[in-house]
Amino acid sequence: MTSATAAGASPAPAAPRSRKSVTGTRKIVAALFLLPALVLLGALVVYPIGYSVVRSFYDSSGDHFAGFDNYQALFTDDGIRTALKNNVIWVVFAPTVATALGLVFAVLTERVRWGTAFKLVVFMPMAISMLAAGIIFRLVYDQDPDKGVANAVWVGVHDTFAQSSAFPKAHPGRRSPLAPDHGGFLTTAPVHTGQSVALPLVGVAPDQMPDGAKRAVQAPDEPGRITGTTWQDFTRGKGVGKLGAVDPSELGYSGMRIEAVKDGTVVATAKAAADGTFSLPAEADGARLRLPAGNFKEPYNGVDWLGPSLVTPAIIGSYVWMWAGFAMVLIAAGLAGVPRELLEAARVDGANEWQVFRRITVPLLAPVLAVVAVTLMINVLKIFDLVFIIAPGSSQDDANVLALELYRKGFSEGRPGVASAIAVFLLLLVIPVMLFNMRRLRREVRR
Repeated sequence: MTSATAAGASPAPAAPRSRKSVTGTRKIVAALFLLPALVLLGALVVYPIGYSVVRSFYDSSGDHFAGFDNYQALFTDDGIRTALKNNVIWVVFAPTVATALGLVFAVLTERVRWGTAFKLVVFMPMAISMLAAGIIFRLVYDQDPDKGVANAVWVGVHDTFAQSSAFPKAHPGRRSPLAPDHGGFLTTAPVHTGQSVALPLVGVAPDQMPDGAKRAVQAPDEPGRITGTTWQDFTRGKGVGKLGAVDPSELGYSGMRIEAVKDGTVVATAKAAADGTFSLPAEADGARLRLPAGNFKEPYNGVDWLGPSLVTPAIIGSYVWMWAGFAMVLIAAGLAGVPRELLEAARVDGANEWQVFRRITVPLLAPVLAVVAVTLMINVLKIFDLVFIIAPGSSQDDANVLALELYRKGFSEGRPGVASAIAVFLLLLVIPVMLFNMRRLRREVRR
């Protein structure tokens, strides 16, 4: 029986020998290695969170239990409600625009030879701190076109199509025949053909006169026409010139527009020459001459980027400038894994580039796009630096966000209970988004 068994059956496999760790018991060693990290995690994350939750139920002094009063302030305080509204704008627009730009950059840079250099330039703002970026864009959005790049470009484009007046400060002087009229000036008496009219003005500094301005000339009388001169009636020194008369050292108002007005209707117009002279046809006989308000329009000074209405979009623009490169790099990494055979097959089947992008590229990149967008959402919920630095004091209330309001309530207004409630509320907003991102990442790992 024993020999048969030995001959007919193979011997049973030996039980696996347990491997003993070189460093000893695994659980103890793992705990020792994790202990420093757990201590730091508890001290820097768990304890502050727990303390903030507890502190949010106490009043400003921290001695009396306030219940949910601090949380009620989240929805009744005007500053917090403005911050909450702005946070919604940030979460909706900033990640969307940054992700869309990153996608466009990632796709386009695959088709150019200098794509790597372009990616480097776009990603470079990520190396700049939020503080430095805030200072940069505070200057970019400066109202003065001589300082702010944004307004310098905007004013340049505007003046290309609608040139500003060269005489914004001009006005009638003493004993002038002109009187104010709806932002412009109108002669007090009608004029007639064969008459030469003097329209003197003052108020323009010599260095601000138009480059083409020449020395003013007294216009000669012309039968059947109305002539005249409009000029800067200012002569240095007593006895050198005569008030109301053209003197050799005075300059004409080159380009000044003159209108002849009868019964409220413009019957003729003229434009002053470089020496200030102008001429009107016989139709202007009996009319009064008007220098319209357009001659004295203030120079266009650009857009108030950091004003109450535009400050939040302007700051979002600076954020997109910084984080579009981050989105581009992640999306480009995902794009490198897209099967090229699918793209080529779609092109062979007759799809154009837009159809390939919309129906093939974007669906295949959907997981990556979701991760990028959700990561940026978490980031913008905590945005503080850019808003604090870029928004001036006059419009900081309009640009307020929850993280900034947390700082203001805790340190400026001395209400740590409300600040702790804002911190807990921010944590509750971040957790669902963070969990969604973690689930996405785990799905990608399983694939």
